[in-house]
Formats: sequence, C-alpha cells, structure tokens
Amino acid sequence: MNVDALTKSLTIRHLRIICALSELGLVARVAESLNVTQPAVSKQIAELERLVDCPIVTRERNRLSLTPVGRRLAEHARQVLDQLDRAAFDLSAMASGVSGSVAVGVVGSIAPLLLPGAIAQLKRSAPEAGVSVTEGHFVTLFPQLEGGVLDLVIARVWQPQNLAGFEQRVLFRETVVVVAGRDHPLAARPEVDWAEAIDWPWMLPQEGSVARRAIEALFAEFGLPPPVNVVSTASLLLGLGLMREMPILGFYPLSLARAHAVRGELIILPLDTRNFLSEARCYWRTGQRETNSTLDLFMTCLNKVASV
Repeated sequence: MNVDALTKSLTIRHLRIICALSELGLVARVAESLNVTQPAVSKQIAELERLVDCPIVTRERNRLSLTPVGRRLAEHARQVLDQLDRAAFDLSAMASGVSGSVAVGVVGSIAPLLLPGAIAQLKRSAPEAGVSVTEGHFVTLFPQLEGGVLDLVIARVWQPQNLAGFEQRVLFRETVVVVAGRDHPLAARPEVDWAEAIDWPWMLPQEGSVARRAIEALFAEFGLPPPVNVVSTASLLLGLGLMREMPILGFYPLSLARAHAVRGELIILPLDTRNFLSEARCYWRTGQRETNSTLDLFMTCLNKVASV
C-alpha cells in the first residue's frame, strides 16, 4: 500500500461510503442514504480498494460484508467524520456568539451520564454561555419548568404522556439494574429471586416521586408489596457509601453499575427489572428553542452526547 497516495487521495466521500457500508451492508441502501447512484457507490469502493491495495468488502449474494481491513478502515473513517462534525459544530457555535444562559433540571441517575459531556461541549463552543444545574425529581422539577425557573428538564420516564404546552423527546434508553455491595450475602449467589430480595434493606427514591411509584409498580408485578426497610435517597454517591457499611440493595443505571462493578465497589444482582424506567426524556416549553439560543445550543450538545 502506498501510504502517501492514500493520504493524498482519500476523500470525505470515501469516508462516508465506508461508514455507510459498515452500517447498512447493501449498495442500494448506501446509495439511498447518501443520495447517490449505485454505480457511484461501486466506483468509490473500487477506488478505496485500489488505494489500500487489498479488498475491503466480500460479496455474498446482494449483500456486502467488510473484510478485517474494511472494518478497521470504517472505524478510522467514523472517527474522522465525528471529528469533522464536532469542528463544524464548534465553529458554527462560536460564530453565532451565544453568550446567554440555560437552567437545567435533571434527576440524579441521569446527571452523571449526560451532563458532563454536554456541558463540556457547550463551554468549548460558547465559553461565555452560562449553565446552571438543579438535581431533583420530576414531580419537583416540572413545576419549575412550568414557572420559567428552569429551561429544560431531563428525567427517566414511567408511563409517558403528552403534556400541553411542552415539547419532549427521547434522549436514550438504558436498563436499570439492582445492585448490592460486594460483601452482601446475595452478591455471590448465581440466582436471586424478588421474594427474598425484598426482605433486605433498600435504597429507594423519595416517596411520591415518579421513580418511587414505578418501583412500587415493579414489585407489584411480581406479586410483592414494596419493601418496608427503606432509606429514601436520590444520591448515588450516598448509595455507594451505604453499600460499604450495610447489606442494602438499590437501583442503578446499567452503565454506572458496570463502571462501579469494575472497580469492585458493587455487584449487579441477577434480578429481572423488566426494562422499567429505561427511557430518558427531556422536556421544554413549546417554542422556547426558537427564542433561547443558549437552550437550543445546549440541546444540540445534549443530543450529540446521548447519541454516542
């Protein structure tokens, strides 16, 4: 392979083609997604194979599969395109001169997943933009959104419904799991059932919150009453401390649970949570994105982080 020829001749179009191929697998779908003809796609594939001096696809009937070289090329292409997209976004935001502020309300289980990345993107693109964050439960945050104290509320959803005067969109879906400290008596068990788990102490969200009602409904699905030995808290950090000190169970988002499990701080128990509270949405007043440029920019950052 002529490295010099590759670096000089590789184009953005080549990168988009190989990324689309890795996701779609059919020339017809690639052509449709990129709004080009099928012969144009085939030509770009041939050019790529000439540049890397080896096959990047194998053909099985009407479907294309990437070779190991093709898959690696697609990985690099995706990184380059993501970086170009970020550069275009940053330059556009800087040129717009956004310097206002946005007030965000968020539930505690979502804040560490989305906000660090979204705020970092906002501050890179618009250093003078201000952002304030209020943690709480949906039932306490939403009235602040109604009253104009908050511009945006991000929360896990149970029984979603349309709300007059407000817009909403799904940000991501992630399973919520049951966790325990690594020294908990249930931690070493290959199987655990809800009937025995309910007898242990539990960390649960505050009474009356959407999350608490969803948890009580989950226990009811298994024919069980809610736990009676309860510590009511929304603090994930406090939860880690409690699990070190006592045999208590709680609910964590899967990604955070895995991160803490790798560090040996907790164990994920084999209990079926039936995808409850797996959907996270954001809410804002109708028409506010059109009148608040900082909110609009922050939501764009939020969407980028949520889609990763």
